Amino acid sequence: MKAYPINFVSIVIPVYNEQQSLPELLRRTQAACAQLKHAYEIVLVDDGSRDESAELLQQAAEREGSPVVAVILNRNYGQHAAIMAGFEQCRGDVVITLDADLQNPPEEIPRLVQLAEQGYDVVGTVRSNRQDSAWRRWPSKLINLAVQRSTGVAMTDYGCMLRAYRRTIVDAMLACSERSTFIPILANSFARHTTEVLVEHAEREHGDSKYSPMRLINLMFDLITCMTTTPLRLLSIIGFSMAFLGVLFAALLIVLRLMFGAQWAGHGTFVLFAVLFVFTGGQFIGMGLLGEYLGRMYSDVRARPRFFIEKVVRSASSGAADTIDSSASLYLSKVAP
Repeated sequence: MKAYPINFVSIVIPVYNEQQSLPELLRRTQAACAQLKHAYEIVLVDDGSRDESAELLQQAAEREGSPVVAVILNRNYGQHAAIMAGFEQCRGDVVITLDADLQNPPEEIPRLVQLAEQGYDVVGTVRSNRQDSAWRRWPSKLINLAVQRSTGVAMTDYGCMLRAYRRTIVDAMLACSERSTFIPILANSFARHTTEVLVEHAEREHGDSKYSPMRLINLMFDLITCMTTTPLRLLSIIGFSMAFLGVLFAALLIVLRLMFGAQWAGHGTFVLFAVLFVFTGGQFIGMGLLGEYLGRMYSDVRARPRFFIEKVVRSASSGAADTIDSSASLYLSKVAP
Protein backbone atom coordinates (compact mmCIF):
# COMPACT_ATOMS: atom_id res chain seq x y z
CA MET A 1 0.00 0.00 0.00
CA LYS A 2 1.64 3.21 -1.17
CA ALA A 3 1.20 6.73 0.17
CA TYR A 4 -1.51 8.87 -1.38
CA PRO A 5 -0.68 12.54 -2.12
CA ILE A 6 -3.30 15.04 -0.97
CA ASN A 7 -3.60 18.61 -2.17
CA PHE A 8 -7.14 19.51 -1.15
CA VAL A 9 -9.49 18.25 1.58
CA SER A 10 -13.28 18.53 1.60
CA ILE A 11 -15.49 18.21 4.66
CA VAL A 12 -19.10 17.27 3.81
CA ILE A 13 -21.71 17.81 6.54
CA PRO A 14 -25.47 17.20 6.11
CA VAL A 15 -27.60 19.63 8.13
CA TYR A 16 -31.23 19.24 9.13
CA ASN A 17 -32.74 21.55 11.76
CA GLU A 18 -29.41 22.21 13.50
CA GLN A 19 -29.46 26.00 13.92
CA GLN A 20 -28.44 25.74 17.59
CA SER A 21 -25.43 23.55 16.82
CA LEU A 22 -24.22 25.37 13.71
CA PRO A 23 -22.12 28.16 15.29
CA GLU A 24 -20.17 25.70 17.44
CA LEU A 25 -19.95 23.21 14.57
CA LEU A 26 -18.42 25.81 12.25
CA ARG A 27 -16.02 27.05 14.91
CA ARG A 28 -14.72 23.60 15.84
CA THR A 29 -14.59 22.33 12.26
CA GLN A 30 -12.61 25.33 11.02
CA ALA A 31 -10.27 25.06 14.02
CA ALA A 32 -9.63 21.40 13.21
CA CYS A 33 -9.11 22.10 9.50
CA ALA A 34 -6.67 24.91 10.33
CA GLN A 35 -4.31 22.20 11.62
CA LEU A 36 -4.16 20.59 8.17
CA LYS A 37 -1.22 21.12 5.85
CA HIS A 38 -3.60 21.18 2.90
CA ALA A 39 -6.14 23.59 1.47
CA TYR A 40 -9.69 22.71 2.48
CA GLU A 41 -13.37 23.50 2.07
CA ILE A 42 -16.35 22.80 4.31
CA VAL A 43 -19.41 21.79 2.30
CA LEU A 44 -22.58 22.02 4.38
CA VAL A 45 -25.74 20.61 2.79
CA ASP A 46 -29.04 21.88 4.12
CA ASP A 47 -31.47 18.98 3.81
CA GLY A 48 -34.69 20.98 3.73
CA SER A 49 -34.43 22.36 7.28
CA ARG A 50 -37.53 23.98 8.76
CA ASP A 51 -35.59 26.30 11.07
CA GLU A 52 -33.00 28.98 10.25
CA SER A 53 -30.23 26.52 9.31
CA ALA A 54 -30.26 27.35 5.58
CA GLU A 55 -29.97 31.10 6.24
CA LEU A 56 -27.09 30.56 8.67
CA LEU A 57 -25.25 28.42 6.11
CA GLN A 58 -25.66 31.03 3.39
CA GLN A 59 -24.40 33.76 5.69
CA ALA A 60 -21.34 31.68 6.56
CA ALA A 61 -20.63 30.95 2.89
CA GLU A 62 -20.97 34.59 1.80
CA ARG A 63 -18.29 35.89 4.20
CA GLU A 64 -15.12 37.13 2.52
CA GLY A 65 -12.57 34.32 2.25
CA SER A 66 -14.86 31.78 3.88
CA PRO A 67 -14.03 28.09 3.27
CA VAL A 68 -17.73 27.25 3.67
CA VAL A 69 -19.81 26.08 0.70
CA ALA A 70 -23.57 26.06 1.33
CA VAL A 71 -25.60 23.57 -0.70
CA ILE A 72 -29.34 24.14 -0.26
CA LEU A 73 -31.74 21.33 -1.16
CA ASN A 74 -35.34 22.26 -1.89
CA ARG A 75 -36.76 19.73 0.62
CA ASN A 76 -35.76 16.93 2.96
CA TYR A 77 -34.32 13.90 1.14
CA GLY A 78 -32.53 12.13 3.99
CA GLN A 79 -29.01 12.08 5.36
CA HIS A 80 -27.39 9.92 2.70
CA ALA A 81 -28.94 11.76 -0.25
CA ALA A 82 -27.71 15.03 1.28
CA ILE A 83 -24.19 13.63 1.57
CA MET A 84 -24.30 12.55 -2.08
CA ALA A 85 -25.29 16.11 -2.99
CA GLY A 86 -22.25 17.32 -1.06
CA PHE A 87 -20.06 14.79 -2.88
CA GLU A 88 -21.14 16.27 -6.22
CA GLN A 89 -20.14 19.77 -5.13
CA CYS A 90 -16.89 19.05 -3.28
CA ARG A 91 -13.44 19.14 -4.91
CA GLY A 92 -11.20 17.37 -2.40
CA ASP A 93 -8.71 14.59 -3.03
CA VAL A 94 -9.95 13.26 0.31
CA VAL A 95 -13.52 13.77 1.50
CA ILE A 96 -14.48 13.64 5.19
CA THR A 97 -18.11 13.16 6.17
CA LEU A 98 -19.34 14.40 9.53
CA ASP A 99 -22.67 14.75 11.34
CA ALA A 100 -23.82 18.22 12.36
CA ASP A 101 -24.94 17.27 15.89
CA LEU A 102 -21.35 17.34 17.29
CA GLN A 103 -21.70 13.88 18.84
CA ASN A 104 -18.61 12.92 16.83
CA PRO A 105 -15.69 15.33 17.34
CA PRO A 106 -14.52 17.42 14.35
CA GLU A 107 -11.10 17.42 16.04
CA GLU A 108 -10.55 13.93 14.56
CA ILE A 109 -10.41 15.33 11.01
CA PRO A 110 -6.57 15.71 10.88
CA ARG A 111 -6.11 12.11 12.03
CA LEU A 112 -8.47 10.78 9.34
CA VAL A 113 -6.68 12.82 6.67
CA GLN A 114 -3.33 11.47 7.85
CA LEU A 115 -4.56 7.87 7.57
CA ALA A 116 -6.01 8.53 4.11
CA GLU A 117 -2.66 9.96 3.10
CA GLN A 118 -1.06 6.64 3.99
CA GLY A 119 -3.05 4.97 1.20
CA TYR A 120 -6.32 3.82 2.77
CA ASP A 121 -9.33 4.10 0.48
CA VAL A 122 -11.82 4.31 3.35
CA VAL A 123 -11.11 5.28 6.96
CA GLY A 124 -13.99 4.36 9.24
CA THR A 125 -14.51 5.22 12.89
CA VAL A 126 -15.88 3.32 15.88
CA ARG A 127 -17.73 5.22 18.59
CA SER A 128 -16.18 4.43 21.97
CA ASN A 129 -18.31 4.84 25.09
CA ARG A 130 -21.35 5.55 22.95
CA GLN A 131 -23.76 7.98 24.63
CA ASP A 132 -26.97 6.88 22.89
CA SER A 133 -29.68 4.99 24.73
CA ALA A 134 -29.85 1.20 24.78
CA TRP A 135 -32.80 1.39 22.38
CA ARG A 136 -30.38 2.86 19.82
CA ARG A 137 -27.24 0.84 20.66
CA TRP A 138 -28.58 -2.70 20.52
CA PRO A 139 -30.42 -2.42 17.16
CA SER A 140 -27.28 -0.74 15.80
CA LYS A 141 -25.15 -3.70 16.89
CA LEU A 142 -27.54 -6.16 15.27
CA ILE A 143 -27.61 -4.16 12.04
CA ASN A 144 -23.79 -3.91 11.96
CA LEU A 145 -23.50 -7.68 12.43
CA ALA A 146 -26.04 -8.34 9.67
CA VAL A 147 -24.21 -5.99 7.30
CA GLN A 148 -20.85 -7.64 7.99
CA ARG A 149 -22.28 -11.10 7.31
CA SER A 150 -24.13 -10.09 4.13
CA THR A 151 -21.42 -7.91 2.54
CA GLY A 152 -18.31 -9.74 3.75
CA VAL A 153 -16.64 -6.44 4.75
CA ALA A 154 -15.65 -6.58 8.42
CA MET A 155 -16.11 -3.05 9.75
CA THR A 156 -17.40 -2.50 13.25
CA ASP A 157 -19.56 0.63 13.18
CA TYR A 158 -21.43 1.40 9.97
CA GLY A 159 -23.66 3.90 11.75
CA CYS A 160 -20.89 6.42 12.48
CA MET A 161 -20.71 8.95 9.65
CA LEU A 162 -17.34 10.40 10.66
CA ARG A 163 -15.37 8.81 7.80
CA ALA A 164 -12.74 9.59 5.18
CA TYR A 165 -13.00 8.62 1.50
CA ARG A 166 -10.49 8.93 -1.30
CA ARG A 167 -11.63 10.81 -4.39
CA THR A 168 -11.71 7.65 -6.50
CA ILE A 169 -14.19 6.08 -4.07
CA VAL A 170 -16.38 9.19 -4.10
CA ASP A 171 -16.40 9.25 -7.91
CA ALA A 172 -17.32 5.56 -7.99
CA MET A 173 -20.25 6.19 -5.65
CA LEU A 174 -21.46 9.12 -7.74
CA ALA A 175 -21.44 6.88 -10.82
CA CYS A 176 -23.92 4.49 -9.19
CA SER A 177 -27.49 4.96 -10.36
CA GLU A 178 -29.52 3.46 -7.52
CA ARG A 179 -31.76 5.89 -5.66
CA SER A 180 -31.56 4.28 -2.20
CA THR A 181 -27.96 4.46 -1.05
CA PHE A 182 -26.25 3.61 2.24
CA ILE A 183 -22.91 5.33 1.82
CA PRO A 184 -20.58 3.37 4.16
CA ILE A 185 -21.55 0.03 2.60
CA LEU A 186 -21.44 1.40 -0.95
CA ALA A 187 -17.98 2.87 -0.36
CA ASN A 188 -16.64 -0.38 1.07
CA SER A 189 -17.84 -2.26 -2.01
CA PHE A 190 -15.28 -0.26 -4.05
CA ALA A 191 -12.48 0.00 -1.48
CA ARG A 192 -9.37 -2.17 -1.47
CA HIS A 193 -7.70 -0.87 1.70
CA THR A 194 -9.88 0.04 4.69
CA THR A 195 -9.18 0.73 8.34
CA GLU A 196 -10.99 1.89 11.48
CA VAL A 197 -10.04 4.09 14.42
CA LEU A 198 -11.68 4.71 17.79
CA VAL A 199 -13.24 8.14 18.34
CA GLU A 200 -15.02 9.72 21.27
CA HIS A 201 -18.80 10.01 21.28
CA ALA A 202 -20.52 12.89 23.07
CA GLU A 203 -24.08 13.43 24.16
CA ARG A 204 -26.27 15.53 21.90
CA GLU A 205 -26.39 19.05 23.34
CA HIS A 206 -29.17 20.53 21.18
CA GLY A 207 -32.31 19.00 19.74
CA ASP A 208 -33.24 15.37 19.31
CA SER A 209 -32.11 12.61 16.99
CA LYS A 210 -33.49 12.95 13.47
CA TYR A 211 -33.92 9.17 13.23
CA SER A 212 -37.49 8.51 14.36
CA PRO A 213 -38.65 4.89 14.84
CA MET A 214 -40.12 4.91 11.32
CA ARG A 215 -36.85 6.20 9.83
CA LEU A 216 -34.93 3.48 11.66
CA ILE A 217 -37.28 0.89 10.18
CA ASN A 218 -36.76 2.36 6.70
CA LEU A 219 -33.00 2.32 7.27
CA MET A 220 -33.17 -1.34 8.27
CA PHE A 221 -34.93 -2.23 5.02
CA ASP A 222 -32.41 -0.13 3.08
CA LEU A 223 -29.56 -2.07 4.64
CA ILE A 224 -31.22 -5.42 3.94
CA THR A 225 -32.13 -4.79 0.32
CA CYS A 226 -29.93 -2.07 -1.19
CA MET A 227 -26.56 -3.81 -1.34
CA THR A 228 -27.04 -7.58 -1.52
CA THR A 229 -29.36 -10.36 -2.66
CA THR A 230 -28.53 -12.45 0.42
CA PRO A 231 -32.09 -12.13 1.83
CA LEU A 232 -33.48 -13.69 -1.35
CA ARG A 233 -31.05 -16.60 -1.08
CA LEU A 234 -31.84 -16.94 2.61
CA LEU A 235 -35.54 -16.92 1.77
CA SER A 236 -35.01 -19.83 -0.64
CA ILE A 237 -33.11 -21.79 2.00
CA ILE A 238 -35.83 -21.13 4.58
CA GLY A 239 -38.49 -22.14 2.06
CA PHE A 240 -36.81 -25.46 1.30
CA SER A 241 -36.24 -26.09 5.02
CA MET A 242 -39.86 -25.36 5.87
CA ALA A 243 -41.07 -27.66 3.09
CA PHE A 244 -38.81 -30.48 4.27
CA LEU A 245 -39.85 -30.05 7.91
CA GLY A 246 -43.48 -29.89 6.81
CA VAL A 247 -43.18 -33.28 5.11
CA LEU A 248 -41.52 -34.77 8.21
CA PHE A 249 -44.19 -33.25 10.46
CA ALA A 250 -46.97 -34.60 8.25
CA ALA A 251 -45.42 -38.08 8.43
CA LEU A 252 -45.15 -37.79 12.23
CA LEU A 253 -48.80 -36.77 12.47
CA ILE A 254 -49.83 -39.82 10.46
CA VAL A 255 -47.76 -42.14 12.68
CA LEU A 256 -49.12 -40.64 15.91
CA ARG A 257 -52.66 -40.81 14.54
CA LEU A 258 -52.26 -44.50 13.78
CA MET A 259 -50.57 -45.30 17.10
CA PHE A 260 -52.63 -43.25 19.59
CA GLY A 261 -55.83 -42.40 17.79
CA ALA A 262 -57.49 -39.04 17.22
CA GLN A 263 -57.94 -38.05 20.87
CA TRP A 264 -54.28 -37.34 21.67
CA ALA A 265 -54.31 -33.82 20.09
CA GLY A 266 -57.93 -32.72 19.80
CA HIS A 267 -58.46 -34.68 16.60
CA GLY A 268 -55.49 -32.81 15.05
CA THR A 269 -57.30 -29.48 14.77
CA PHE A 270 -54.82 -27.39 16.75
CA VAL A 271 -51.81 -28.99 15.13
CA LEU A 272 -53.16 -28.25 11.67
CA PHE A 273 -53.81 -24.64 12.64
CA ALA A 274 -50.25 -24.32 13.94
CA VAL A 275 -48.85 -25.68 10.70
CA LEU A 276 -51.09 -23.35 8.70
CA PHE A 277 -49.93 -20.30 10.65
CA VAL A 278 -46.25 -21.20 10.23
CA PHE A 279 -46.55 -21.56 6.48
CA THR A 280 -48.73 -18.45 6.15
CA GLY A 281 -46.19 -16.41 8.13
CA GLY A 282 -43.37 -17.66 5.92
CA GLN A 283 -45.33 -16.66 2.81
CA PHE A 284 -45.96 -13.16 4.10
CA ILE A 285 -42.28 -12.69 5.01
CA GLY A 286 -41.29 -13.80 1.52
CA MET A 287 -43.80 -11.52 -0.15
CA GLY A 288 -42.62 -8.60 1.97
CA LEU A 289 -38.99 -9.05 0.95
CA LEU A 290 -39.89 -9.54 -2.70
CA GLY A 291 -42.03 -6.42 -2.49
CA GLU A 292 -39.04 -4.44 -1.17
CA TYR A 293 -36.90 -5.51 -4.13
CA LEU A 294 -39.68 -4.85 -6.64
CA GLY A 295 -40.28 -1.42 -5.12
CA ARG A 296 -36.59 -0.54 -5.49
CA MET A 297 -36.58 -1.71 -9.11
CA TYR A 298 -39.64 0.45 -9.73
CA SER A 299 -37.90 3.50 -8.25
CA ASP A 300 -34.72 2.89 -10.27
CA VAL A 301 -36.61 2.31 -13.52
CA ARG A 302 -38.38 5.66 -13.11
CA ALA A 303 -34.90 7.24 -12.83
CA ARG A 304 -36.12 10.25 -10.88
CA PRO A 305 -33.47 12.60 -9.47
CA ARG A 306 -31.95 11.49 -6.20
CA PHE A 307 -32.17 15.10 -5.00
CA PHE A 308 -32.71 18.62 -6.34
CA ILE A 309 -30.22 21.37 -5.54
CA GLU A 310 -31.92 24.73 -5.14
CA LYS A 311 -28.71 26.78 -4.89
CA VAL A 312 -25.00 26.59 -4.14
CA VAL A 313 -23.36 29.51 -2.33
CA ARG A 314 -19.58 30.05 -2.23
CA SER A 315 -17.42 32.92 -1.10
CA ALA A 316 -16.66 35.37 -3.91
CA SER A 317 -12.93 34.98 -3.23
CA SER A 318 -13.00 31.22 -3.81
CA GLY A 319 -12.77 31.68 -7.56
CA ALA A 320 -16.21 30.22 -8.25
CA ALA A 321 -19.51 31.88 -8.97
CA ASP A 322 -21.21 33.35 -5.92
CA THR A 323 -24.51 31.56 -6.41
CA ILE A 324 -25.57 28.79 -8.76
CA ASP A 325 -29.32 28.55 -8.95
CA SER A 326 -31.27 25.33 -9.49
CA SER A 327 -31.78 25.87 -13.22
CA ALA A 328 -28.02 25.79 -13.77
CA SER A 329 -27.44 22.68 -11.65
CA LEU A 330 -30.23 20.35 -12.71
CA TYR A 331 -27.81 17.90 -14.28
CA LEU A 332 -26.04 17.47 -10.94
CA SER A 333 -29.01 15.67 -9.42
CA LYS A 334 -29.55 13.10 -12.16
CA VAL A 335 -29.38 9.52 -11.05
CA ALA A 336 -27.65 8.15 -14.13
CA PRO A 337 -23.93 8.95 -14.49
